[in-house]
Amino acid sequence: MGRRRRRADLADAAGALPEAIAALSRTLPAGPSPEIFRRAKFDRPEAAPALWRLLFRVLSLPRADGAPAPRALEAQARWVKAALLAQGYPRLGLARLPDDGSQGSRELLLALSWLLAREPLLERLLAQTRVRLGDEMPVFECGPLASPGRPAPRVEADGPVDARHLQWLMGKLRFRWRNLMASQQEQCALLGKIHTFTRGCHSDRSLGHLSAAETELLRDPEGGRQLLRRLESENARLEAALEWRRRELVFWQWMDTVLGACPPEASQPAFPPGLGGRGHRAEAWDPVARELQALQEELQAAVGARRAAWEARVGGQGPEWSAARQAAQEAVCRELAALRRAWERGGGRAQPHGAPRLVRTEAGGPGGPGLRAAEAIGALRSREACLEATLHRLQAQCRQQLARLAGALPGLLWIPPPRR
Repeated sequence: MGRRRRRADLADAAGALPEAIAALSRTLPAGPSPEIFRRAKFDRPEAAPALWRLLFRVLSLPRADGAPAPRALEAQARWVKAALLAQGYPRLGLARLPDDGSQGSRELLLALSWLLAREPLLERLLAQTRVRLGDEMPVFECGPLASPGRPAPRVEADGPVDARHLQWLMGKLRFRWRNLMASQQEQCALLGKIHTFTRGCHSDRSLGHLSAAETELLRDPEGGRQLLRRLESENARLEAALEWRRRELVFWQWMDTVLGACPPEASQPAFPPGLGGRGHRAEAWDPVARELQALQEELQAAVGARRAAWEARVGGQGPEWSAARQAAQEAVCRELAALRRAWERGGGRAQPHGAPRLVRTEAGGPGGPGLRAAEAIGALRSREACLEATLHRLQAQCRQQLARLAGALPGLLWIPPPRR
């Protein structure tokens, strides 16, 4: 009885596998047929070109300048290799594949499954190809300014820097910034006119007006038919994504069999393709390996000595080091308290991110869905206060550092810059 049940489960899994792969293919942009996946399991060469193109479409973002993507299969294969290497793909078999795109279908299938397991790939692709009907506006883009991360590497100039050239660059940057602000204000004015003149035309009473894209549909009926086809295609992809989520487990069980069919990768280092065909043996690399080992041991010894010297130097600072550490801790506590106060003023609600739709509402009227202007302004003001506090703290630290340096050199005359 138990044997019959296991056979029935295997038959159901075998029947659900083509449906799962078909759902995955419909979700991916220009996804290949399920037969391509089946042939890729057995490393058939006729399945390799379709998988190379699929990985190129998945990994490449749409170009902002509208430049066409490379159509040659060799260029796409080289680009996919470089992109997967930059993302940390662990298997070396992909790097050994020829650039003509004629082989390696099984390795490409493993790379695609690695991307699916590593990140929400399908959600990202669906968000990129989403049909946008409303006038959207991204908010809360000042997060990278508050935590810029590691400082940029310092680059020394080859020769003397001309101050007039720096002033010209600063003026050019200020001019472009003013042009950007003017264009954004003009765009907001045009959106305001559209929202005012189309008031009461939308079927959704919570919105109350049309967007720029919806207004364009009234002018061009053919564009409306194209938009309808795009919406139907997006709905089909969303339905395929839901079906993929229901049958995802069957696909990963099948991928276990694909990984088991792969030969184990050799533990020896990967040789360049040009050296493998010239009769070079692995023994020729033994002196290089020993030299690298010796260099690594020497580097570890130097790092240990530097670390010991740094710890001794830090320990010998005495009260100055303790005062600096205490000041840093107090600054962190103040910034954390400011963030908590901003969170409490916001009512403890998570601030929305992304690109909400712009909705024009009357004063005192019922608000529609999306982000309220008062909430956005309050969040931005609290963020501005945190950034100003951080700026004042850094300016005070710079003044203290300059005063200390000026006191160390008695003959130095320090003239502060004029205030503006």
